[in-house]
This record gives sequence, structure tokens and C-alpha cells, in this order.
Amino acid sequence: MMIAELIDGEDFRQRLIALGVHVPEEACPETCARLAAGCHRTRGVEGLEASIRELMQHTELMLPSVKAAIEAHLLPTFSGR
Repeated sequence: MMIAELIDGEDFRQRLIALGVHVPEEACPETCARLAAGCHRTRGVEGLEASIRELMQHTELMLPSVKAAIEAHLLPTFSGR
């Protein structure tokens, strides 16, 4: 039996931190996405769009709260560029 690891809020937060986005330790996925979108609009976050697009290719492994946060806050940011 194959066990796949879900992409949860902590995975999402760690990915954003690795890209240089400051995210508080206990931030929920929505807060993470809002902060990342704001940083991206303000100063740009290199690799953010590619990282999020890659994540969105695995929505079947993503918790609904992470997917909803990305769709609400990050995808609109990228489509506006």
C-alpha cells in the first residue's frame, strides 16, 4: 500500500519561508497566503509563482484549507501581473 503525504498548512508555510516570506509560526493557510500575496505585490518573491503552480498540480494531496487559501489570495495575484 502506498501512503502519500498530504500537503498541509505547515508544509505550505515552510515552502513560503524557504522562498523568503516571513510567516508567523502558528499562521493558518489563509494568513500564509495573504502574507505571501502581499509580499509578492510589494517586492516580488522570486520563485513564488512557480512554486504555487507546482503545488496546484497536486491538489488531490492538498488539504482543502490550503487549496482554498491559494485560490483566494495567490492565484488572483499572479493573474493580475
